[in-house]
Amino acid sequence: MSSRKLAFLYSAEAERLSYPPDCPFKSQRASLTRQRLKSFGLLAGDKRVEVAPRQATAAELSRFHSPDYLEQLQRAARGDLTVDGLRLGLGGPDTPVFKDMYEYGAWACGAALTGADLLLGREVDVAFNLLGGFHHAMAGKAGGFCYLNDLVLACLKLAEGGKRVLYLDLDAHHGDGVQSAFYRRNDVLTISLHESGHTLYPWGGFESEIGEGPGLGYNVNVPLPAETYDEAFLMAFDRVVVPLVEAYFPGAIVLELGMDILAGDPLTHLRMTNNVVVEVIERLLRFNHPILVAGGGGYHVENTVRGWALAWRTFCGESDEYDFGLGMGGVMLGSSEWAGGLQDRALPVTLPQRRAVEPALHATIETITNSVFRIQGIRTCSAWRVNAPAEYS
Repeated sequence: MSSRKLAFLYSAEAERLSYPPDCPFKSQRASLTRQRLKSFGLLAGDKRVEVAPRQATAAELSRFHSPDYLEQLQRAARGDLTVDGLRLGLGGPDTPVFKDMYEYGAWACGAALTGADLLLGREVDVAFNLLGGFHHAMAGKAGGFCYLNDLVLACLKLAEGGKRVLYLDLDAHHGDGVQSAFYRRNDVLTISLHESGHTLYPWGGFESEIGEGPGLGYNVNVPLPAETYDEAFLMAFDRVVVPLVEAYFPGAIVLELGMDILAGDPLTHLRMTNNVVVEVIERLLRFNHPILVAGGGGYHVENTVRGWALAWRTFCGESDEYDFGLGMGGVMLGSSEWAGGLQDRALPVTLPQRRAVEPALHATIETITNSVFRIQGIRTCSAWRVNAPAEYS
């Protein structure tokens, strides 16, 4: 069991808000994860607290979002969608207009700011905000189920508090809104591992996008080929993320932990299991930096809930022996697919899958080591410079 102190951010008011019933984004995932953790007894203990967040104020939201956009967003939530609102991305297939759109976003942003305050005050080591993760929202435009960007606001809060911030995005979709916010800054290092823009919205986030001006070398993208599996993902993480964290040495990490990376997600094409969640968190914990965790994507609700519950359990330092669902499977976990508790069973990797994934991923890593690593002053050697095996050439 760990000595780390964790805060789970939960709002009963936000729990009553939701996206339209036919929208793939289900805000209920956060409360379902909380219920799962409570049933396992994983929210109890001296080092684990639940914290009630607040709503972000209009002034706080305007630290990133434009006044015109905030006005149009509130008007649309009241049922008044204007031509200007449409121009700002509201009312599209992935940005439906509904009455809770502004209020839910304000709760997500307020929770992120609450978490940032907890880290800045050294009250907790890990803050968990499953209400948030809206990484597509731009300063003046909505996109990808995202209207207000809690992640940008949290990074700004931490940076203004004197922290060197690492933003690490593990969602299957590229974090384009966060990238845009910090593309010319060097007080926030943004790293996004996501499905390639060749096959998935928002159709960008390529390895050539490395920042501009003062931000050159402080924006890192690792596009993953469709069908990427655990071993390949972790190889990319170890080759790219680990040396960057070591070199940058952040004062705080903002982690977007989308579960749409998991096999079976209806909107994406990756083939990971939630075992990578355990592996990634264990790697990050070795650095001993405070971490703000945000939710993000995940459109298979049960898989998402299990993945987030597993993430919390890992931060707690608990192991499989505390996986009270083990052996109870479908009855306790509500899953008809896997009766093994929170962690997924391993998925087989085929030779065609390896041939489709590994050459492209090795080429991406080589590009990053030849560009970003050189700017950051990270020395590369044979251990870091990885070439595709000859059999895949």
